[in-house]
Parts: sequence; structure tokens; C-alpha cells
Amino acid sequence: MKKMMVTGSCGQLGRAVKKRMGADWELLQTDIFEADGIRSLDITNVDAVLDFVRTEHPEVIINCAAYTAVDKQEQDVENSFRINSIGPRNLAIAAEETGARLVHISTDYVFSGDKETPYTEFDTPGPISVYGRSKLAAENYIREFSRRHYILRTAWLYGEGRNFARTMLELAKTRDNVSVVNDQIGNPTSADELARAIEYLIATDGYGLYHATCEGVCSWADFAKEVFSLAGKDVHVEAISSEEYQRRNPAAAPRPKFSHLDKMMFRLTGDFRMADWHDALERYLK
Repeated sequence: MKKMMVTGSCGQLGRAVKKRMGADWELLQTDIFEADGIRSLDITNVDAVLDFVRTEHPEVIINCAAYTAVDKQEQDVENSFRINSIGPRNLAIAAEETGARLVHISTDYVFSGDKETPYTEFDTPGPISVYGRSKLAAENYIREFSRRHYILRTAWLYGEGRNFARTMLELAKTRDNVSVVNDQIGNPTSADELARAIEYLIATDGYGLYHATCEGVCSWADFAKEVFSLAGKDVHVEAISSEEYQRRNPAAAPRPKFSHLDKMMFRLTGDFRMADWHDALERYLK
């Protein structure tokens, strides 16, 4: 059986990849901490990464590992770049040396959000947060060090683990009113749908950069309303501005206000289409 290495296996996407591809691949699951069926690997240590990949020789490496605490990274800059930039660089070096194909997950935060039309893969990035800059640096490292790569930019990810939808449902247990930003626009994306996109791409030689989000667009406030509606929760969503949110949370990192990712590369290179965000969310909540 072919080997697939999955970093960040304990995260939402790592779990979705295991669920979708575990029957067809021998999964080499790694994370920073050792757990049942998961081996410890610090991707920021280039020697450890090289030793692991040289020994195991995976055909595909899927990097699901990332530092995603966006606000914290504004003060934790070196760890942000260590995990989100140097880690992927190390995987790219190892992949190139051993002939493995590398899948890397990037983000809508590589864009400023100042554009008024959807961002395609051909638009110039301009991150406005430490997190966004660290993720863009990873993209550049991967292009530099690995020829056989797929970079997938996704957004507003939810799956098995901590995420916005689950946070809303937790709040619904004790509140009948929540405040949610209504002027940040993006694409809620199911980890299961992102795993399906990865599965599609690794069966091809279509290397390069792709936007991989569920179809459709909404604000965070609209997202929250849909979560409550589908879950049958009677919770009022108070729509607030980003400025008001920043006033209430002064340490918050800046977010792109408009980060609708257009999936032009999937249209140009084939017929793959991700699910509508409403449908994917309904399946997730069931």
C-alpha cells in the first residue's frame, strides 16, 4: 500500500484526511505530541523531518500542521514564522530530496481584503497580519524548494475540533444573544470538502496553486445565523462592525474584510467543484 505522511494529524483537516483516505493509503500520522497511532514530529527541525521522510519514503506528504491562533501571533512573531514558514520549508526540502509530492494548506489571510471582487490565484497577495505573512512565506518556500507541490488556499475551516461553528453552539447553551462581525466576507469551508479536494488533486499531475473553499460567500454574522438555524437554536445574532469588535478586543489582529476566494484554477484545469457552504454545513451539523 502506498504511504501518505500527514502532519498535524490531530487537527481538523488531519482528521478529515484520515477519514477520507485511510482505507486506501498507509497513513504516517504525525503531530507535535505523540498520541494513539500518531508519531511525534517537530516539523521546525529540518534534521528530524529529513530523517523521518528518508526512512519512511512517503509518496505524498500532506501538511496540515499550522499555528492558527491569529491574534496571539501578533506578539509571538518568531514562533509564527518558525511553525508556519520554516516547518513547510523543511517539508519541501525533504519532499524534493525523496521525490514525494507535497500538499500544503494556505489561507485567505495572504490577501489584504481591500479588493471589491473575488480573489483569484493570479492576484497579488498583500497580508496584513503576522499570520498572513507567515503563511505567504511558506508558499514562497514551497515554490522555491519543491517542484511537485499543490498549494491549497482555504478559509473559515471547520471540522472535528475547535472552530467557529462549534463555538457558536457552545455559546447557545448559555446565551440567547451573541455579537458577530458582519463586515468580514469569506467562504465557510468544511474540512471534509477540503480533504475531498486534496484527494482529487493528488490523483493528478496538476501541480500549483489552488483556491479550495466551499461554494458561496457570507459574513461571519450570516455564518452564525445559519449555524443556529440548522441546529434549531433560538439565538439572536447582533451584527457588529470590525471596528466595534476591535474596540471590544483591542489585541485582535487585523483581518481581511473581503477575502472571497475565487476557484479559477479548478475551472481552468478540470471540472472539480466543492459543495455549497450551506449544504456542507448542514451535513457537518448532522
